[in-house]
Amino acid sequence: MEKVKAPVPSSPAEAQLDIADLVVGVLGGTGDQGRGLARRFGLAGSEVLIGSRSADRARSIARDLPVATGMDNTECAARADLVIVAVPWDSHAALLSEVGGELAGKIIVDCVVPMGFDKRGAHALDVPEGSACLQAQQICPMSRVVGAFHHVSAALLLDPSVPRVETDVMVVGDDRAATDAVIELVGTIPGMRGIYAGRLRNSRQVEALTANLISINRRYRVHAGLRVTDVPGIPAH
Repeated sequence: MEKVKAPVPSSPAEAQLDIADLVVGVLGGTGDQGRGLARRFGLAGSEVLIGSRSADRARSIARDLPVATGMDNTECAARADLVIVAVPWDSHAALLSEVGGELAGKIIVDCVVPMGFDKRGAHALDVPEGSACLQAQQICPMSRVVGAFHHVSAALLLDPSVPRVETDVMVVGDDRAATDAVIELVGTIPGMRGIYAGRLRNSRQVEALTANLISINRRYRVHAGLRVTDVPGIPAH
Protein backbone atom coordinates (compact mmCIF):
# COMPACT_ATOMS: atom_id res chain seq x y z
CA MET A 1 0.00 0.00 0.00
CA GLU A 2 1.33 3.45 -0.92
CA LYS A 3 2.33 5.55 2.07
CA VAL A 4 0.11 8.59 2.61
CA LYS A 5 2.10 11.76 3.25
CA ALA A 6 1.04 14.61 5.47
CA PRO A 7 0.43 17.83 3.48
CA VAL A 8 3.30 20.30 3.25
CA PRO A 9 2.60 23.40 5.39
CA SER A 10 1.59 26.42 3.30
CA SER A 11 2.58 29.11 5.77
CA PRO A 12 6.06 30.14 6.97
CA ALA A 13 4.64 30.39 10.47
CA GLU A 14 3.98 26.65 10.59
CA ALA A 15 6.35 23.99 11.84
CA GLN A 16 9.68 23.29 10.20
CA LEU A 17 9.62 20.61 7.53
CA ASP A 18 11.16 17.21 8.10
CA ILE A 19 13.41 16.67 5.09
CA ALA A 20 13.78 12.97 5.82
CA ASP A 21 10.06 12.43 5.14
CA LEU A 22 9.75 14.49 1.95
CA VAL A 23 9.37 12.90 -1.47
CA VAL A 24 11.48 14.88 -3.94
CA GLY A 25 10.08 15.27 -7.45
CA VAL A 26 12.21 16.48 -10.36
CA LEU A 27 10.27 18.02 -13.25
CA GLY A 28 12.48 17.79 -16.30
CA GLY A 29 14.27 14.92 -14.61
CA THR A 30 15.41 13.40 -17.89
CA GLY A 31 17.75 16.30 -18.72
CA ASP A 32 21.33 16.41 -17.43
CA GLN A 33 20.68 18.78 -14.51
CA GLY A 34 17.52 16.99 -13.44
CA ARG A 35 19.10 13.55 -13.70
CA GLY A 36 22.16 14.72 -11.79
CA LEU A 37 20.15 16.17 -8.92
CA ALA A 38 17.88 13.11 -8.83
CA ARG A 39 20.93 10.85 -8.69
CA ARG A 40 22.54 12.76 -5.81
CA PHE A 41 19.35 12.97 -3.76
CA GLY A 42 18.73 9.27 -4.30
CA LEU A 43 22.24 8.48 -3.10
CA ALA A 44 21.61 10.73 -0.07
CA GLY A 45 18.58 8.63 0.89
CA SER A 46 15.65 10.65 -0.46
CA GLU A 47 12.76 9.06 -2.28
CA VAL A 48 12.93 10.60 -5.75
CA LEU A 49 10.33 10.90 -8.51
CA ILE A 50 11.43 11.65 -12.07
CA GLY A 51 8.99 13.66 -14.19
CA SER A 52 8.99 14.09 -17.95
CA ARG A 53 6.57 14.88 -20.79
CA SER A 54 7.01 11.20 -21.66
CA ALA A 55 6.29 8.79 -18.82
CA ASP A 56 8.09 6.02 -20.73
CA ARG A 57 11.26 8.10 -21.02
CA ALA A 58 11.05 9.01 -17.33
CA ARG A 59 10.74 5.35 -16.36
CA SER A 60 13.72 4.47 -18.57
CA ILE A 61 15.89 7.14 -16.94
CA ALA A 62 14.73 6.22 -13.43
CA ARG A 63 15.86 2.61 -13.86
CA ASP A 64 19.46 3.84 -13.91
CA LEU A 65 19.10 5.99 -10.79
CA PRO A 66 19.07 5.05 -7.09
CA VAL A 67 15.65 5.07 -5.39
CA ALA A 68 13.85 6.77 -8.26
CA THR A 69 10.51 6.24 -9.97
CA GLY A 70 9.61 7.62 -13.39
CA MET A 71 6.26 9.11 -14.47
CA ASP A 72 4.85 12.06 -16.40
CA ASN A 73 5.25 15.60 -15.08
CA THR A 74 1.67 15.94 -13.84
CA GLU A 75 1.81 12.77 -11.75
CA CYS A 76 5.24 13.75 -10.45
CA ALA A 77 3.94 17.15 -9.33
CA ALA A 78 0.92 15.55 -7.66
CA ARG A 79 2.84 12.86 -5.76
CA ALA A 80 5.92 14.82 -4.66
CA ASP A 81 6.10 16.93 -1.50
CA LEU A 82 8.87 19.17 -2.85
CA VAL A 83 9.42 19.69 -6.57
CA ILE A 84 12.61 20.76 -8.35
CA VAL A 85 12.00 22.47 -11.70
CA ALA A 86 14.87 21.64 -14.05
CA VAL A 87 13.39 22.17 -17.50
CA PRO A 88 14.84 24.36 -20.28
CA TRP A 89 13.88 28.02 -20.01
CA ASP A 90 11.64 27.93 -23.07
CA SER A 91 9.51 25.23 -21.39
CA HIS A 92 9.38 26.89 -17.96
CA ALA A 93 6.13 28.88 -18.10
CA ALA A 94 4.19 26.24 -20.02
CA LEU A 95 5.15 23.44 -17.63
CA LEU A 96 4.29 25.40 -14.49
CA SER A 97 0.98 26.50 -15.99
CA GLU A 98 0.19 22.87 -16.74
CA VAL A 99 0.96 21.45 -13.30
CA GLY A 100 0.35 24.49 -11.10
CA GLY A 101 -2.77 23.02 -9.51
CA GLU A 102 -0.83 20.00 -8.27
CA LEU A 103 1.83 22.27 -6.76
CA ALA A 104 -0.44 24.37 -4.51
CA GLY A 105 0.96 24.52 -0.98
CA LYS A 106 4.20 22.78 -1.98
CA ILE A 107 7.78 23.99 -2.21
CA ILE A 108 8.94 24.64 -5.77
CA VAL A 109 12.73 24.69 -6.05
CA ASP A 110 13.45 26.52 -9.29
CA CYS A 111 16.92 26.09 -10.82
CA VAL A 112 16.00 27.27 -14.31
CA VAL A 113 18.23 29.92 -15.89
CA PRO A 114 16.89 32.31 -18.56
CA MET A 115 19.98 32.28 -20.75
CA GLY A 116 20.91 32.54 -24.40
CA PHE A 117 24.02 31.83 -26.43
CA ASP A 118 25.56 33.69 -29.34
CA LYS A 119 29.01 33.94 -30.91
CA ARG A 120 30.25 35.82 -27.83
CA GLY A 121 29.09 33.12 -25.43
CA ALA A 122 26.43 32.75 -22.75
CA HIS A 123 24.33 35.72 -21.65
CA ALA A 124 21.39 36.30 -19.34
CA LEU A 125 17.98 36.98 -20.88
CA ASP A 126 15.52 39.62 -19.72
CA VAL A 127 12.35 38.20 -18.16
CA PRO A 128 9.18 40.33 -17.93
CA GLU A 129 8.52 39.10 -14.36
CA GLY A 130 12.16 39.79 -13.40
CA SER A 131 13.49 36.23 -13.18
CA ALA A 132 12.52 32.60 -13.65
CA CYS A 133 11.81 32.32 -9.91
CA LEU A 134 9.55 35.37 -9.95
CA GLN A 135 7.77 33.99 -13.00
CA ALA A 136 7.23 30.72 -11.13
CA GLN A 137 5.76 32.55 -8.15
CA GLN A 138 3.42 34.52 -10.40
CA ILE A 139 2.20 31.39 -12.20
CA CYS A 140 1.93 29.38 -8.96
CA PRO A 141 0.85 31.93 -6.32
CA MET A 142 -0.22 29.22 -3.86
CA SER A 143 3.19 27.53 -3.95
CA ARG A 144 6.31 28.35 -1.95
CA VAL A 145 8.96 29.19 -4.55
CA VAL A 146 12.64 28.92 -3.65
CA GLY A 147 15.56 29.46 -6.02
CA ALA A 148 18.54 27.09 -5.73
CA PHE A 149 21.02 24.86 -7.64
CA HIS A 150 21.64 27.39 -10.44
CA HIS A 151 25.41 27.06 -10.23
CA VAL A 152 25.89 23.31 -9.79
CA SER A 153 27.60 21.46 -12.62
CA ALA A 154 25.46 18.71 -14.14
CA ALA A 155 28.66 16.96 -15.24
CA LEU A 156 29.82 16.67 -11.63
CA LEU A 157 26.41 15.59 -10.39
CA LEU A 158 26.37 12.75 -12.92
CA ASP A 159 30.00 11.67 -12.56
CA PRO A 160 30.23 8.47 -10.45
CA SER A 161 33.95 9.13 -9.86
CA VAL A 162 33.07 12.33 -7.91
CA PRO A 163 31.91 11.33 -4.41
CA ARG A 164 31.63 14.92 -3.13
CA VAL A 165 30.35 17.96 -5.01
CA GLU A 166 32.37 20.70 -3.36
CA THR A 167 30.26 23.81 -3.82
CA ASP A 168 27.94 26.21 -2.07
CA VAL A 169 24.36 26.67 -3.25
CA MET A 170 22.80 30.12 -3.05
CA VAL A 171 19.21 29.80 -1.82
CA VAL A 172 16.70 32.64 -2.28
CA GLY A 173 13.07 32.89 -1.23
CA ASP A 174 10.45 34.75 0.79
CA ASP A 175 9.28 31.84 2.96
CA ARG A 176 11.66 31.21 5.85
CA ALA A 177 10.54 27.66 6.56
CA ALA A 178 10.80 26.79 2.86
CA THR A 179 14.29 28.26 2.41
CA ASP A 180 15.45 26.53 5.61
CA ALA A 181 14.10 23.23 4.29
CA VAL A 182 15.92 23.65 0.97
CA ILE A 183 19.15 24.59 2.76
CA GLU A 184 18.83 21.38 4.78
CA LEU A 185 18.09 19.39 1.63
CA VAL A 186 21.20 20.82 -0.07
CA GLY A 187 23.26 19.67 2.91
CA THR A 188 22.30 16.04 2.37
CA ILE A 189 24.57 15.96 -0.70
CA PRO A 190 28.18 15.42 0.39
CA GLY A 191 30.32 18.52 -0.13
CA MET A 192 27.45 20.95 -0.62
CA ARG A 193 26.33 23.78 1.65
CA GLY A 194 23.13 25.75 1.28
CA ILE A 195 23.57 29.49 1.90
CA TYR A 196 20.63 31.85 2.32
CA ALA A 197 21.17 34.63 -0.24
CA GLY A 198 18.15 36.89 0.15
CA ARG A 199 14.57 37.33 -0.92
CA LEU A 200 13.04 36.10 -4.14
CA ARG A 201 13.49 39.56 -5.65
CA ASN A 202 17.25 38.83 -5.57
CA SER A 203 16.86 35.78 -7.79
CA ARG A 204 17.62 37.64 -11.02
CA GLN A 205 21.30 38.16 -10.29
CA VAL A 206 21.66 34.65 -8.87
CA GLU A 207 20.28 33.18 -12.07
CA ALA A 208 22.34 35.50 -14.29
CA LEU A 209 25.61 34.56 -12.56
CA THR A 210 25.35 31.17 -14.26
CA ALA A 211 26.42 32.81 -17.53
CA ASN A 212 29.63 33.97 -15.85
CA LEU A 213 30.35 30.47 -14.58
CA ILE A 214 29.83 29.05 -18.07
CA SER A 215 32.38 31.56 -19.37
CA ILE A 216 34.84 30.44 -16.67
CA ASN A 217 34.25 26.79 -17.53
CA ARG A 218 34.85 27.36 -21.23
CA ARG A 219 37.98 29.44 -20.69
CA TYR A 220 39.64 27.15 -18.15
CA ARG A 221 38.03 23.83 -19.13
CA VAL A 222 36.70 23.18 -15.61
CA HIS A 223 33.38 22.68 -13.83
CA ALA A 224 33.45 25.78 -11.64
CA GLY A 225 31.22 26.29 -8.62
CA LEU A 226 30.97 28.81 -5.80
CA ARG A 227 32.25 29.02 -2.25
CA VAL A 228 30.96 31.75 0.07
CA THR A 229 33.65 32.81 2.55
CA ASP A 230 33.33 33.63 6.27
CA VAL A 231 29.90 32.05 6.84
CA PRO A 232 30.16 30.27 10.20
CA GLY A 233 28.26 27.26 11.42
CA ILE A 234 27.42 25.72 8.04
CA PRO A 235 29.87 22.84 7.56
CA ALA A 236 29.81 20.79 4.38
CA HIS A 237 29.13 17.09 5.04
